[in-house]
Amino acid sequence: MVKPRKPGISFPSVVDRAYKEYKRRLKVTDIMSRDVVTTNPETTMEEAARIMGERRIGSLVVEKYGRPVAIVTERDLLSTVIGGGLSLEKTLIEQVMSYPLITICPDTEIREAARTMIQRKGRLVVFECGEMTGIVTAADLIREMPDAPESSMVVDDYMTKRIVTADEQETVSDIAVAMGRSRIGSVIITSKGVPSGIFTERDLLSKFFAQGRSLDSPVAEACSSPLITAPTGISIHEAARIMTGRHIRRLPLSKKTGLAGIITARDLVEGYAA
Repeated sequence: MVKPRKPGISFPSVVDRAYKEYKRRLKVTDIMSRDVVTTNPETTMEEAARIMGERRIGSLVVEKYGRPVAIVTERDLLSTVIGGGLSLEKTLIEQVMSYPLITICPDTEIREAARTMIQRKGRLVVFECGEMTGIVTAADLIREMPDAPESSMVVDDYMTKRIVTADEQETVSDIAVAMGRSRIGSVIITSKGVPSGIFTERDLLSKFFAQGRSLDSPVAEACSSPLITAPTGISIHEAARIMTGRHIRRLPLSKKTGLAGIITARDLVEGYAA
């Protein structure tokens, strides 16, 4: 379990204040991922899943006639294809992709970008002078979330209190279908009733589709363990620091009686954008 840093009695230096002001003024161009992976509408979802898993990314921008027109994400794969009982080998990207793209300018300040992401409910594709130059995800935003008054709100106000669990002996296939149908990106894995790990949509992509492994494997072989948690009551900025440092996008939150909820990178963006 990750414990929050204890506040001490100190006064910020000039350098500290300057750095916080710099973080507040960051723009999309400062945080976006420039290596945008593209595909075409005729690609199968099986191939899309393999590419995302190998590159450890959650989306592909879809190009038609040489121009970016849509996006397909790991959630499309999980909810529409797997949860919907469709064949990955026969389903084409054009059948599940989302369009039009949610676009943004590179000189947009990051808090405005956060608001756009929450309002439009999707990743932001960056265009400059009509050309695609990058993409912004929730993970990109929380990595550079400034220590500002709006990021001092507590995680309790934004976490999801409903915890979905599965026993470690359940198959990845069954859990993936359940995640897709419930439109959730992770499940807490238990061992003899005790939370011991977490299985996410990114685990599904990188550990199975990228490697061609059978989904009939017990989830115990693929979940991330031990489970990283943090206490309720911490700020969204502290949660962002923990998640960025541990390279995770979902953080279970605990209290004395056990797990109280889970917060995602997108939840943190919503808190920052409020």
